[in-house]
Amino acid sequence: MDRVSIIIPTLNEATCLERTLRQLSILNPPAWEVLVVDGGSQDETVAIALSAATRVIFSSMPGRSVQMNLGAETATGEILCFLHADTLVPDDIVAVIQNTLSDPKIVGGGFISLMAGSQHTRWGFSLHNYLKTYYAPLLFRPHLFVKGLRLLFGDQVIFCRRTDFWECAGFDVALPIMEEADLCLKLVRRGKIKLVNRVVESSDRRVAHWGEFKSICIYLAIGFLWGFGVDPKYLKQFYEDIR
Repeated sequence: MDRVSIIIPTLNEATCLERTLRQLSILNPPAWEVLVVDGGSQDETVAIALSAATRVIFSSMPGRSVQMNLGAETATGEILCFLHADTLVPDDIVAVIQNTLSDPKIVGGGFISLMAGSQHTRWGFSLHNYLKTYYAPLLFRPHLFVKGLRLLFGDQVIFCRRTDFWECAGFDVALPIMEEADLCLKLVRRGKIKLVNRVVESSDRRVAHWGEFKSICIYLAIGFLWGFGVDPKYLKQFYEDIR
């Protein structure tokens, strides 16, 4: 089976990283390697990663695209899996990824994201995220939808073959947001993208901070404006970092 490298970009993720790494330590089968790529954390993020015997790579500049590309350059597995520090995955995720990519027609994939926190499970947001995987490409790139395009985002734990990732030039470092959707647009030229029928659990911290009404307005506005071609650099101003 192809080896799976898990890449985690971090910036001040001390509140959630320990739990994520603890879960990754009991995967069955295990990942080939877990790489934390830090963008200059000022909290205990790096110390937590090192205490979990996880390899830490230091990026000279922050930015998820930059950090994930750096992780991909360092990774030695044939499959790359990009994981947010606040996302929990099933114990058999490595086998699920390997089995999915055993089909040569599938170039990459991601999971169904269940958004939850200490107080709430965001069923409505989770349902919308699921539907968005399908309706966004159907609305904005219908010619690619029929070829297998599914739009995935970071909290869906995106994975693909290392060779395909670099044939597409990786993540676009000029994009401050929507870099995962942009990667999907490039990957679909090489094969189908699959939404795996398994769940990962992502933090609802952004929704908890903004409130549900503001959150849905921001998500919908960014998604539709991006779909109509608005520059992600402009859209970034509406999408603040929440830790």
